Amino acid sequence: MNKLKSKILVVDDNAGIRSALNILLPMRFAEVELIASPKVLMETMRRFQPDAVLLDMNFETDTNTGNEGLFWLSELKRNFPDVEVVLFTAYADIALAVEGMKRGAFDFVVKPWDNAKLLATLETACKKHRKVAANEVTNTTPPMQWGRSEGMKNLRHMVGMAAPTDATVLIMGENGTGKDVLANEIHRLSNRSAKPMVSVDIGAITETLFESEMFGHVKGAFTDAHADHIGKFEQANGTTLFLDEIGNIPLTQQAKLLRVIQNRTITRVGDTRPIPIDIRLICATNMDLAKMVKEGRFREDLFYRINTMVLQLPPLRERKDEIVSLSELFIKRYAEKYHRTANSLSDEARKLLLRCRWSGNIRELQGCIEKAVIYSESEQIQAADLQIRASELMEEKTPKLKNETLESAEEQVIRNAMRQYNGNLTLVAKALKISRPTLYSRLKKYGI
Repeated sequence: MNKLKSKILVVDDNAGIRSALNILLPMRFAEVELIASPKVLMETMRRFQPDAVLLDMNFETDTNTGNEGLFWLSELKRNFPDVEVVLFTAYADIALAVEGMKRGAFDFVVKPWDNAKLLATLETACKKHRKVAANEVTNTTPPMQWGRSEGMKNLRHMVGMAAPTDATVLIMGENGTGKDVLANEIHRLSNRSAKPMVSVDIGAITETLFESEMFGHVKGAFTDAHADHIGKFEQANGTTLFLDEIGNIPLTQQAKLLRVIQNRTITRVGDTRPIPIDIRLICATNMDLAKMVKEGRFREDLFYRINTMVLQLPPLRERKDEIVSLSELFIKRYAEKYHRTANSLSDEARKLLLRCRWSGNIRELQGCIEKAVIYSESEQIQAADLQIRASELMEEKTPKLKNETLESAEEQVIRNAMRQYNGNLTLVAKALKISRPTLYSRLKKYGI
């Protein structure tokens, strides 16, 4: 067996396990170091510089939940993001392993371990680390999926007209519909695609830091301003600035954003010099901004500044033809990430995916497939791997009776609408094109 020019660090408090691994691992890897406590982990990482870490999930503490292992996993990925971490657990707890892999772990191995599997897992982890170190990792940004539904056809046509211009675009849609992916697609098709798009999650910026993050600051502008800081608008000079969830901007900051959009200049906090900016602005929201304007929670003048072109991204339930293709895309991505053999869906799995409500849209579908890939033990994802609950499924449609009365037909339409909109009377009334009082009387009439 040829020895790899790789370094492995083992972190485990069990002396017997360390002794066994100290015999096994040097047979395959050039250098192996073993430590009993994570208290010296960071120091050892800086000195030893391993390619991969085999990290126990439980140490000598009062609990056996694996939380300490998850904590040290997060610390490793925060301080040494390129080093691969393989989790080592004595408990066949798949949920804990999945959580660890979502936090950046390369894979997991359950004790008692199989020697061949342990060596193969660590070897693959080391190979990935070397690729990252050599900058051989390719861009995995998912492409925009264009379905065959009328809504997506119309949207694609509008994107084709909007993308080559510098017009400000407002993307509207429910959470998880892929508004960020659509923004990337508009940027890709624009005349500014030579430079990367700058994205900002407005909801993640606190009100006190808004001006500094968006417009920048100069050294000494406030207590912690130890150096000049370039804001997002300056970073996006010459390219596209994407403001996600723009409805979350505090009312007190909206006037400042409006001035920048109008004047195309910014002034860093603590400075007086105006700096010209050349950006293409794309905004996105899941909120009803027009309603917020009426309620005084969003400035009307800002609203009209950002909605030059409005693109409505349909929810996944209206794009059923995309569900299987998106699922296959996610299977490929997560099979590569988690080193699984899954590469397709069974017929039953396809049928189940098409029956699901997908209230969380593409984001929910993505999470479902990610878990299924991890759980799957074969090349084909089975229906059971998806773990979709019966409550998440839509009722299958039944053919109407020929002699159905007008009243029974009306009752069925109302019941279907109530299910579709989860009992939201405003949305039901709007969908049925009747007033809320009329809807109340019908609900009472049919005992709904």
